[in-house]
Amino acid sequence: MTMSDTPTPELTGGALKRQLGRALRRQKLRALMLVAPLLIFICVGFLMPIVSMLVRSVENNIVVETLPQTITALESWDVDSTELPPEPVFRALVADLQVAIENRTALNLARRMNFEAAGWTTMMRRAQREMPDWDLETDGPFRERVLDLHRDWGALETWRSLKAYSSPYTTGYYLAAVDLTMVSGHVEAVPDNQALHLMLFWRTAWMSGLICFMTLILGYPVAFLLANIKERHANLLLILVLLPFWTSLLVRTSSWKVLLQDQGVVNQFLVWIGLVADDNRLTMINNKFGVIVAMTQILLPFMILPLYSVMKTIPPSYVRAAKSLGANDWTAFWRVYFPQSVPGIGAGAILVFIMAVGYYITPELVGGPSGMFISNRIAHQWYVSGNWGLVGALGTILLLAVLVLYWVYDKVVGIDNVKLG
Repeated sequence: MTMSDTPTPELTGGALKRQLGRALRRQKLRALMLVAPLLIFICVGFLMPIVSMLVRSVENNIVVETLPQTITALESWDVDSTELPPEPVFRALVADLQVAIENRTALNLARRMNFEAAGWTTMMRRAQREMPDWDLETDGPFRERVLDLHRDWGALETWRSLKAYSSPYTTGYYLAAVDLTMVSGHVEAVPDNQALHLMLFWRTAWMSGLICFMTLILGYPVAFLLANIKERHANLLLILVLLPFWTSLLVRTSSWKVLLQDQGVVNQFLVWIGLVADDNRLTMINNKFGVIVAMTQILLPFMILPLYSVMKTIPPSYVRAAKSLGANDWTAFWRVYFPQSVPGIGAGAILVFIMAVGYYITPELVGGPSGMFISNRIAHQWYVSGNWGLVGALGTILLLAVLVLYWVYDKVVGIDNVKLG
């Protein structure tokens, strides 16, 4: 073998490095292929609906697509004017509505504008009966004819609303989500008898907080017991804690409805022992009380399990050391054991609160009008009203509130962990 046939160390090292790089790339590709189904599922089932919700909350194409000539003609009309738009606007309106009626999109416009001002459906139905027979060349002028169709065409607020919501994108849904509206280009609060969403947001927040607190009060002793008793007894108790997970949520909620109703088990028992008169039974269903009781029981395991997972890692020797130094049982618990369980409290609290904020079935079945959450309002707008824009705005506000709450939790728990460390 000659000198030229002998591989140099540099060439050998470079070849090995390339082979190692190819092996690592193949390994990463295999790992990516393994998680690809999960990534696709997350994108399709989670990210895409959120993006769609965000788009729908600001999208407003119906008005400009249905009335393009009218919107163009309205650009020169001052919304603060005390006069109705001029004749060219009415002529453009007739031309646009004739096309919309032919394409069967006029009622879509009415449905959209009804979210901002009542009466548009009636206006569109009368236009559908009369306008198709009007000749744009010979039947003008159209201003008086349109005003004769329905008195709301002669209302300034009709035209102001039409111009205010003529942009392809709008903040109108977010304004409605916080009980505001746009009138004459200015943002104003809706009448008190129509204000609903802020009250529902507030009710959802404080009731979810109360439910979170109740699960903590009830779950902390259970988790403490699970973490400090013998293994075989702890396993049996843990099975009892997990037992509700094996029962349908609908069944559990319906069971509470049976227990708490006027002729239910609880009222019957209270009457039997004489605490409540038969003609004065307690009202425990279709109100806030029923929602709090039912949701506390349903969400209790979500508080117990994070607490248990943290308490299980706390060495018992810490408490024994505190007692050996003269601390009584309460001092040893409060000064030594409790601070180490704070991360479990934070994790359980954020989990229960976030789940409670978005709960729908339980408030729907046992809450009644006074126990309705914002999620029930979202469902109503979705299924009954078909107001997808308002659904998107309400859902986005709720999502942002949860993200802010999670950010605060992360900051607080992070500080606590540093102090404990």
